[in-house]
Amino acid sequence: MLKLQGSYAAVITPFKNGKVDEQALRKIIRFHLNSKTSGILACGSTGEAAALSQEEYLEVIGITADEAKGKIPVLAGTGTNSTWKSVEMIKKAEKTGADGLLAIVPYYNKPTQDGMFIHFREAAESTRLPVILYNIPGRTGVNMMPQTVLKLRQACKNIIGIKEASGNLDQVSEIINILDKDFSVMSGDDSLTLPMMSVGARGVISVIANIMPDETAKMTDLFFRCRIKDAALMHRKLFPVIKTLFIETNPIPVKYAMHLMGFCEPEPRLPLTVLSKKSRQILKQVMLKAGIKLQ
Repeated sequence: MLKLQGSYAAVITPFKNGKVDEQALRKIIRFHLNSKTSGILACGSTGEAAALSQEEYLEVIGITADEAKGKIPVLAGTGTNSTWKSVEMIKKAEKTGADGLLAIVPYYNKPTQDGMFIHFREAAESTRLPVILYNIPGRTGVNMMPQTVLKLRQACKNIIGIKEASGNLDQVSEIINILDKDFSVMSGDDSLTLPMMSVGARGVISVIANIMPDETAKMTDLFFRCRIKDAALMHRKLFPVIKTLFIETNPIPVKYAMHLMGFCEPEPRLPLTVLSKKSRQILKQVMLKAGIKLQ
């Protein structure tokens, strides 16, 4: 079974002249293979999944799985605001070599808790792969409640965890209290990873791990080894960079940061635009202060 713990990097999808840049993507995956990253999420929010065609989506996950070669787990971001489309996507993603699936709460149409339960049950029952729920009310417009998470875990044993990005530590604590010990809660907010781990989360599915993978992994490892003060020091090192990576809509800043590091072109896909000139200077200075090597 997939081990959902530590630092998973929610990788960007690099583009060049409007198309997926396979060479840059492979370079990014090799960067993580040579770091302490625990696993990779392809085609999540940071990977601009919503802006990819179905062919590009399958291409990105396939390239990622091919380059990872089973050395670290690869999660495929799945999910739409249509249950049947999500099931269709899951069945196709299964064939790409992914080790697990991250399924987002349906966005825009604001389902009830019962609607979420049925949606995710249908999704989980359509696949043999482990499924991780993704709760991010700031993007979806609705919050999945802890009791819904519990019902889903009881109904579908291949639902093994949740990426929790509600920003609510009380909710995180409640999920951990009512779920079984084999269920993994992962932070979906980089700045809250250490606080969430203090109440029982097992790591993070991370944006900052794109540019500081070893430091992010080290923070989680230090916590697991009960070196809490050292973990807190690493959190404080990461914190200014984390906040700057959200100076504009994610993944605009992190994609530009990776451009500064020589990994890819800075272009996101419309309606997202390249980082503004004002923000570029702020980001560059914060990265230099954090000791990140730029090209």
